[in-house]
Amino acid sequence: MTKGQKALLLIVVVLVVDQISKILVKTNMQLYEFFSVAGDWFYIRYLENSGMAFGWKFAGVSGKVFLTLFRIVASIFIGWYIFKLLKKDTSLGVILGVSLVFAGAVGNIIDSTVYGLIFDTGTVFNTEYGGWMSYRGVSSLNFQGYSSVFQGCVVDMLHFPIIDTFFPDWMPMVGGQKFVFFSPIFNIADSAITVGVAYLILFQRSFFKNI
Repeated sequence: MTKGQKALLLIVVVLVVDQISKILVKTNMQLYEFFSVAGDWFYIRYLENSGMAFGWKFAGVSGKVFLTLFRIVASIFIGWYIFKLLKKDTSLGVILGVSLVFAGAVGNIIDSTVYGLIFDTGTVFNTEYGGWMSYRGVSSLNFQGYSSVFQGCVVDMLHFPIIDTFFPDWMPMVGGQKFVFFSPIFNIADSAITVGVAYLILFQRSFFKNI
């Protein structure tokens, strides 16, 4: 199997796992519903994210469209870069690391561009309220849609509150306040991006020296 075939296989696997997990959650769980997978430190907790990775928000509909377009442009660039790396016969580790980032970016693009067109319900922006409005019930894959292109929300579900406690009362400023690590809720695509970037930084330092 060539380096290009290995990279393509990795991308396809990440995308398939990412989309299957999101569709299963969206069509079987209500928004904000959760259940424990492993004690108190691993939950499936269904949220819809109108912004960036790990629940970070972006402003309104215009911000949502801009973010989606930015993701598309960035993904096109990363895809071109992978092709360039393959032509230069770059090490397989680097190619797979960049491929993980590419797969994660495309995974979230699919949510943003397609989900509003294929599901019957989802989080939408209410212009009168001036914010994103959630919905009730379980979504169905009816291919009729609940919003326009670029306005679908990303499905997040992985939650690892490994440490869930309170700061000691004697600590200044934060004493008595709740502390959770790791609090963000994310998905497989976010994980692929994070793992890909971390892998490149930690194990492919020689590659960055040659850029």
